[in-house]
Amino acid sequence: MFISQISIFLENVRGSLRGMAELLGEKKVNLLAISIADTSGFGIVRVIVNSNEIERTLSVLHETGYIAKPNHVVGVRVPHKPMGLAKVLACLDDAAISVEYSYSFYRSTLDDACIIIRPSDLERSVSVLKAAGISMVSQEEVDGF
Repeated sequence: MFISQISIFLENVRGSLRGMAELLGEKKVNLLAISIADTSGFGIVRVIVNSNEIERTLSVLHETGYIAKPNHVVGVRVPHKPMGLAKVLACLDDAAISVEYSYSFYRSTLDDACIIIRPSDLERSVSVLKAAGISMVSQEEVDGF
């Protein structure tokens, strides 16, 4: 029940994000979600694309000199109400699973938000969340957006 994500390393200079976005746009890659984390020297851009576009996206990036790698994250449905996210985080914390990073997915329903998380233990996090009755977002659902 994982979602594929691509992590791209960018130099932390003016225009580097624009250049990457233009490259992918020109190659007709549709970014479904994006997260950016920066340090003084470089940034990590995390993107989600349809699963049938992952290999092509990686090829485009690698061919033009970007360092990029695929990895997995977990998508969870979080109710649009107070304590919605706190419940998800409490389940993971109670199971001694850390959240390395998180960001919102661009699609949601009126009742739920979709939150992407990168837990310290992918496999166990899915079991813990399912046992707590927390609804997950599948790669197939992402591809249908």
